[in-house]
Amino acid sequence: MKSKLVWGAAGVAVAAVAARAVAAGIERQPDPVPREVLRREPEGEEVFLSRPDGTVLRAVVAGDGPPVVLAHGYGVSLLEWNLVQATLVAGGHRVIVFDQRGHGGSTCGADGIGSGPMAQDYLAVLEHFDVGDAVLVGHSMGGFVALRAVLDHPGVARRLRGLVLFATWAGRIYDGAPHNRLQIPLLERGVLQQLARTRTGGILFGAAQCGKRPSPAMIDVFLDVFLRQDHALLLPIVRAFAREDRYPRLPEITVPTVVMVGSADRSTPPSHARRLTAGIPGARLVTVPDAGHMLNWEDPQALVEAVVSLHEADRAD
Repeated sequence: MKSKLVWGAAGVAVAAVAARAVAAGIERQPDPVPREVLRREPEGEEVFLSRPDGTVLRAVVAGDGPPVVLAHGYGVSLLEWNLVQATLVAGGHRVIVFDQRGHGGSTCGADGIGSGPMAQDYLAVLEHFDVGDAVLVGHSMGGFVALRAVLDHPGVARRLRGLVLFATWAGRIYDGAPHNRLQIPLLERGVLQQLARTRTGGILFGAAQCGKRPSPAMIDVFLDVFLRQDHALLLPIVRAFAREDRYPRLPEITVPTVVMVGSADRSTPPSHARRLTAGIPGARLVTVPDAGHMLNWEDPQALVEAVVSLHEADRAD
């Protein structure tokens, strides 16, 4: 018995040393975008939208031209869109970004966090800014909720020219994603957040959101935003990722759709993107080589091109 304990302790020590070595190697990787750029919030007019249940949504709007609405993923904020928003505004688009309820500068009212009230928030944003013929981009959780919004709220679909499902899924998040089977239970227990606050744990967790070339700056800024969220408040939407399933309803979608995924995405692996593309009539799949779940920073230009293609398709028609 004693020898087993000794060998077990030795194994843990070896694993810890190996993890620190991997983290140190990641820290030496080059940064394609400087930290100070990644830390900048999108510029524009700040607007606050009050919802019937007491939620207040924080939004930022900037630019003129064809409208684009950007909906961020779980545990972050509208900050994630800084590179994409700046490029779209410079290219002649009106861009609206907002903090999802319970995230960033948005509060959470009596209806709580769930795909139902969050989908209604999407309609409220479109209506408040009187958006028509927009391209809606949903990243991760943002895309998961966007699907419900399009399917359950005809007013959303009527205001859209196109839909970009960006590193996302339609439910059943554990399918083909062993990374999620490990990460989500740890998140629910608060263990993931504790690990992410350690140097090695944080680097490895952040790197798991990246593709084959993790950037220390992206990891650092992502962790800073992620660890500021109240994850206990957000857990209902996390559980919905696995419990809800909208894949059978995808053929109901009539909005022109582009599905995007990084080939090295562990959180929303390409199998989900292929399933979305197969289910939505006429959907087009764009796979970004070697990119991960932080596709918004790893290859923002690919997303910009997808948005522009949907608006140009409208003009061509």
